[in-house]
Amino acid sequence: MSFPLQAPIPAQAGIGLRSHHYREILEEPPPVAWMETHPENYFGDGGAPLRMLERIRTEYPLSFHGVGLSLGSTDPIDRAHLRKLKTLIDRFEPAFVSEHLAWSSVGGRFFNELLPVPYTPESLEHICSRVEDVQDVLQRPLLIENITRYLTWRDSTVPEGEFMAEMARATGCGILLDLNNAYVNAINFHLDLHDFLNAIPAQAVSEIHLAGFDRFGRRLVDTHGRVVHQNVWDLYQWTIDRIGPRPTLIEWDTNLPPLTVLVAQAKQAEALLGGCHAAAS
Repeated sequence: MSFPLQAPIPAQAGIGLRSHHYREILEEPPPVAWMETHPENYFGDGGAPLRMLERIRTEYPLSFHGVGLSLGSTDPIDRAHLRKLKTLIDRFEPAFVSEHLAWSSVGGRFFNELLPVPYTPESLEHICSRVEDVQDVLQRPLLIENITRYLTWRDSTVPEGEFMAEMARATGCGILLDLNNAYVNAINFHLDLHDFLNAIPAQAVSEIHLAGFDRFGRRLVDTHGRVVHQNVWDLYQWTIDRIGPRPTLIEWDTNLPPLTVLVAQAKQAEALLGGCHAAAS
């Protein structure tokens, strides 16, 4: 099957593609600019998911958001996983391929979590080496996303924003800036959000994620199960005023709502992006 040539994803709003919404999307394609999906869901050799993705790819630019490379791990990179990812990229030609600044395996045992790396010069060197390795195989730059974390490493000595800025400078990777993650971390660990964001080089940010969180006692948890909180919308406005408009994804993974809710959230992001475009013109 051939697809339209992959244009760069525009600085407009997109939504996460979830199987729950396949049929509705195909029957009446929603008015969003692009879609993002987890490539691991399409690693099979055939079947309905791949057929659905083929049809959706004819309507929308795609971004692949990986969750399985475990870039921060000390385990060897899973070459079988990487080959499957490369095959899928060659087939669907997504505009962006992203992963997380995280690890999820040790000693060959995988966890269903994205765990934080210590922010030290040693771990920076380690993760830069692995990002370069993956980029060499995929023959394209990755976008690396800041994650939420619920613990900190005693050994961390480098501020997170500076760590990510140096990773981007050293490897040529881009940054997927998740503003909900940054907000959750700032509240849980009493961090200065603007210190983090000001350290991130604007030119490295290629995509922004927005999502909802839940509060459990004094802690916020990045559940991706609610609408975007007003404080995160405010942070989004501040960020695009500073760095300019960027492709922006509404991420929603639990308690999936009707598709109309996702589209309404995307329209809200689109309205803020529109104001930013107008101010820049």
